[in-house]
Amino acid sequence: MSKKEKSYPEYDLRESLSANRFIGLWKLMKGYQWHYLGATTALGISAASRTGIYLMLGFYVDEVLKKGRFDRTFLFAVLGFLLLIISQATFSFISGWLAAKTAEGTTRRLRDYLFDHIQRLTYAYHAESKTGDLLERATSDVDTIRRFFADQAIGVGRIVLIFVINLVAIYRLNTKLAWVSIIIIPVILVISTLFFKKLSKAYEAYQEQEAVISTNLQENLSGVRVVKAFARQGYEIYKFDQSNWEKFLRGKKLNMMHSLFWPISDIICAAQLIFGQYTAAIMAIEGQISLGEYLTYAGLIGWIIWPIRNLGRLIIDTSRGLVSFKRISEVLNEKQEPLLEGSVSMEYQVHGDIKFENVSFQYEEDTPVLEEVSFECKAGDVVALLGSTGSGKTSLVNLLPRFYDVSQGCILLDGIDLKAYPRHFLRSQIGIVEQEPFLFSCSIKENITYGLSTPVSDEQVEQAAKFAAIHDVILSFPNGYETLVGERGVTLSGGQKQRVAIARALLLNPKILILDDSTSSVDMETEALIRQALKHLMQTRTTFLIAHRIQSIMNADLILVFDKGRIVQSGTHETLLNQPGMYQQIFEIQTRIDDALEKEIASV
Repeated sequence: MSKKEKSYPEYDLRESLSANRFIGLWKLMKGYQWHYLGATTALGISAASRTGIYLMLGFYVDEVLKKGRFDRTFLFAVLGFLLLIISQATFSFISGWLAAKTAEGTTRRLRDYLFDHIQRLTYAYHAESKTGDLLERATSDVDTIRRFFADQAIGVGRIVLIFVINLVAIYRLNTKLAWVSIIIIPVILVISTLFFKKLSKAYEAYQEQEAVISTNLQENLSGVRVVKAFARQGYEIYKFDQSNWEKFLRGKKLNMMHSLFWPISDIICAAQLIFGQYTAAIMAIEGQISLGEYLTYAGLIGWIIWPIRNLGRLIIDTSRGLVSFKRISEVLNEKQEPLLEGSVSMEYQVHGDIKFENVSFQYEEDTPVLEEVSFECKAGDVVALLGSTGSGKTSLVNLLPRFYDVSQGCILLDGIDLKAYPRHFLRSQIGIVEQEPFLFSCSIKENITYGLSTPVSDEQVEQAAKFAAIHDVILSFPNGYETLVGERGVTLSGGQKQRVAIARALLLNPKILILDDSTSSVDMETEALIRQALKHLMQTRTTFLIAHRIQSIMNADLILVFDKGRIVQSGTHETLLNQPGMYQQIFEIQTRIDDALEKEIASV
């Protein structure tokens, strides 16, 4: 493993998964739970200090102002005010600092782990999943959880502590006022619980539509060239507008629920505040409590009503965190691909002998893609795969790096079942050059060296580029090998990207090579350059060559002709050309087309 590669996180966050999402979120804070408790404790002290300020106010009114005691009692009151204010500010800061550390630390680990986990999921999962949905879960949902830890999780502790501390203070002040102050609690809790259930479903639906929009946007930006080429901007705008309209409707429903809850809770809380103030005022007028006690109560009841009101808000906002945790849990519950599992040593020297024994494969039950495929080749052989689209060629080569495992039969590499090889090791022995190679938005040099676990010299990089017939092209750019490719390789032409991919494969130096119709989308001059590059690449390597043109595979050691998932013909070019069948038919059709094209060119 290179220094740039990060080891798997020590704490497996899948341990936090629980049917009870509150318990799951608590487990998710592992390593930061004491920070959370510290933040809550600091909040308690800060709340107690604020309560002390109101109590000190009552003392100041009754003992200093009313009795005119401007002696040590006055100094005590002033000093008390200062200490309580400093205490409130200090512990409020400590609480915020610990809460931020809890939220940011937990979510940073969650992001790292989630990305790590997604990387380790099977190729089949990624092939079936929507990119936009995964992006939404890895960004928006993680950020929602961050806000939960920063606000809701700490907020629950804040509300409970503020409520309890101030209620105890009011109870010590006057028992009757304490009971008057909590009449609305059952009402608020019932209303909040009802809204919580409805909002959870509404928010989940909203997040799902957010994922749909992300997918639409990602696909549109990735395929912008196709969109423009077919002048489909209007269609794409319409499609996005439909998705956005659905999000608008779901968002409106969500906001309407919020808009309904807040006025109701505000009316109830305002009624409680007025009733409490009225009761205390009557008691003060009748002499049941002093003026100082009234002023103390007037300050404290606000810190009874405020937590009750915000408890409803927190209950509702918590639904977002729980929904996001559920969505992330769904990804974390997906089975990881065991990359290091296998009996073959990582030090094993692969030769490249390959044998397929009655291999059958299907993506879905009762829908075979490959049926009873059998053949073998020696190390260094070139095996060409020919057939119509959907005949099973790509499915076959996807079995070699174990993107999928066979449904029946077995594949042997050097006489050893492919399943005995650890996937990580196996894939390090296989180089793939796709029809449309993917380049990362970094420098050309970084793209060529991508996949290497050990550093290489500039001379080695340049040598690979020379063999791939791309070195001179790279030097023609102002920044040479440090030229930024741009997102999806838009800086380079199709043929140039293809040759960069070939250079990458050359530098990897694999024992097995997969070439997926690498010359199908380029001009004749570029095709000649790519063929020359491939000649260097294919030397001493077992090569699987997918092609549609017979001209590209004539020199192959073994040609396999596929039709509907079966091998219908196999042999060399000369052998197959003398056999009636699909190969001969394809050759004759392509020859006629080439001859007609040459005549047309000659006549111009």
